[in-house]
Amino acid sequence: MKALAALMAVAALFGSVHLFHGGSGGRTANASTPSPGDYRLVANGDEASCALKRGTEVSHGLSLLTVTANCRGVLPGIERAKFWREQDDGTVTFSANGIDPIVTFGVADGDGYESYAPTLPLLSLAAGSD
Repeated sequence: MKALAALMAVAALFGSVHLFHGGSGGRTANASTPSPGDYRLVANGDEASCALKRGTEVSHGLSLLTVTANCRGVLPGIERAKFWREQDDGTVTFSANGIDPIVTFGVADGDGYESYAPTLPLLSLAAGSD
């Protein structure tokens, strides 16, 4: 368990250093991987919303995640999320440790994602920070 915590700390440190230096490491971005950006998380069709930022990819499918403080009003506990994980099937999870999901999203009919776990509140996630 200590080894996992140490590995996650190293990954977070690497990602932070990479982010601090503007990601200029001579690495070519993968065309199929969405670029980091701003997202808007909305509960039940506009009851509450907040901003998120997908950051630097720290490993295949795992990116850093910045959640604004007011996101707690959208889904209590989501403010602990530090990682965005995108699976091969297109699903996205947010987690505090890179493994255990706090919320899970599937690809929506239009742009963005819709949550399916937990079942309530229904959340939508779309690019942009309006």
